[in-house]
Amino acid sequence: MSDAITHYRQLRELTINELAYVLLMLDHPISADALAEMERCARPVTVDDLVAIAYVLDTTPAVLLSHIPIDMPESEGPLATGLPSDVDQAELRAWLEGKTALDRESRVSWWNERAGHLRVRSAHHEEQLQGAYAELRDLGDLAVQEADALPVQRLRWRIQDGEYALNQSEIALALTEHRLDSLRNGA
Repeated sequence: MSDAITHYRQLRELTINELAYVLLMLDHPISADALAEMERCARPVTVDDLVAIAYVLDTTPAVLLSHIPIDMPESEGPLATGLPSDVDQAELRAWLEGKTALDRESRVSWWNERAGHLRVRSAHHEEQLQGAYAELRDLGDLAVQEADALPVQRLRWRIQDGEYALNQSEIALALTEHRLDSLRNGA
């Protein structure tokens, strides 16, 4: 929670004093000192605080609760007390938002649905990439002769971006299918 509050406060370009002021105006006074203690993990965040802070920071309690600092080392245990150790951030958020349960059958269903979305995304990226390759082939010699021309450069950038997006989708799909296999096999 501490990193989430800091992250979203900074993202909204608010100082601690400004956040405290807005909370005061919403009839949920939390002093700047108390907010600073929350951001340093020196003070617990109540459910009421969580709701009010999420509202002011234009996010949701689920987003704040499922926030994982970008520099957090790989967890050796669960993301939150009492959860299965293999629940990742996306699944945690889905659970917090009531989109899935954490029993085995629900988790398999959720991961299967996620894999389906990733398959569609990969197919879309593949189709877009093939279209860009076809445009480049249609240009033929012109693409070679006019390699520095802006339209040719844009097409090459589109291909580069498409290759990257396809690669990322395929990696995400492979990881998702691995997680799904592990859940199905009870590992």
